[in-house]
Amino acid sequence: MDRSSAGLLVPHAVTRRGLLGITATFTAWAALPRFAHAGGRDPRLVVLVLRGAMDGLSTVAPVGDPDHERARGGPVLGSSDQAPGLALDSFFAMSPRLPTLGAMYQSGEALVVHAVASPYRERSHFDGQDVLESGLPAVGVADTGWLGRTLALLPEGEMVQFTNGEGFAAGAQVPLIMRGRSKVVSWMPAGYPEASEDTRARLLSLYRHTGDERLAMTLEEGLQLGMVAGSEKEARAASRSAADADIKGRSRPAVQAARVAGRVLSKEDGPRIGTLDLSGFDNHSRGDPVDGQLGDSLAVLDATLAALKESLGPAWRDTVVMVVTEFGRTVAFNGSGGTDHGTGTALFLLGGGVAGGRVVADWPGLSPAALLEGRDLRPTTDLRSVAKGVLRDHLGVSERALAESVFPGSADLKPVSDLLRS
Repeated sequence: MDRSSAGLLVPHAVTRRGLLGITATFTAWAALPRFAHAGGRDPRLVVLVLRGAMDGLSTVAPVGDPDHERARGGPVLGSSDQAPGLALDSFFAMSPRLPTLGAMYQSGEALVVHAVASPYRERSHFDGQDVLESGLPAVGVADTGWLGRTLALLPEGEMVQFTNGEGFAAGAQVPLIMRGRSKVVSWMPAGYPEASEDTRARLLSLYRHTGDERLAMTLEEGLQLGMVAGSEKEARAASRSAADADIKGRSRPAVQAARVAGRVLSKEDGPRIGTLDLSGFDNHSRGDPVDGQLGDSLAVLDATLAALKESLGPAWRDTVVMVVTEFGRTVAFNGSGGTDHGTGTALFLLGGGVAGGRVVADWPGLSPAALLEGRDLRPTTDLRSVAKGVLRDHLGVSERALAESVFPGSADLKPVSDLLRS
């Protein structure tokens, strides 16, 4: 592992600390697909994974469901002692800690898919993330991810360029969702004081003269990406401008990662496919969607999305961002004011390429008879069907390839249509 001036190249690992804290990483395919400028389209795709299992019922609350407040029995949007939330339609309201996402929704650049889940039906974060990222219904059966397998189907062009006409391909491990190709760059905010140019040059010279070419190459690649990412000083300034004072700067790593992702993906000779990683959604206590730990985590998510859109610039119009989590939370709040591991949740699609301003849901209801196992929101949409719709309509992946290669054995799951602008 080598620290660069603006980031840390690290293997991907899920830890309990990561589930409880706010962390962020950015991973991108390091090749430029040949379709990038074909037919006037230049599509980008970002998959943002919310680790810890986001409470979809608090994030986008079904305030029009007659069983909503009774079933939850805790702090909910729409009750007499809570903020009413951001009205999405006559049935759903969004947490007011998501003003950026709410504005995207109102402008037609974001939509919600509710009562959604992966094929996973147990309650382990680690197994749930494995299924979410692998795209397969069983745990531990794949060493590649559905986005990584998608990359193998795209018409690969030249290596992306970062500085001085040189390509960049980091040697660090990447999240399971992106595994399947070697040409992937992985970046993580360092959180360390920035090293001087002289220190970096001396360290690189030391690695080269000791014969550790692999370490020297990794450091050099990290420094190249650091030039695109910007300095720690720039990242701190960007974070301060993201209106995150109320969460005491916890959004800085996430905002920094999002700004790097946007800068890299917006380049004409940069990658077109990337992932972001955001932790902090395992809210067993203080699950209030406004003032609790969940509300704070949603504020970090909102600042992250704002930074991503801003840094993408004009490329935003051809971008789709898919925000997913491993599973939902229980319908009823627990004794600590939080929720336990559940099943159904919500996901978001946003970007200039999204046909937004709506909630897509076959709503199952929150009556006792409607709940899964008497405790969970029953999922009515398979997350893979949503991903299929995005990959087909945004990246041009055929339905046959989606069923056989990207999500093997899923021929019975049809892609969701009309998610994107025509």
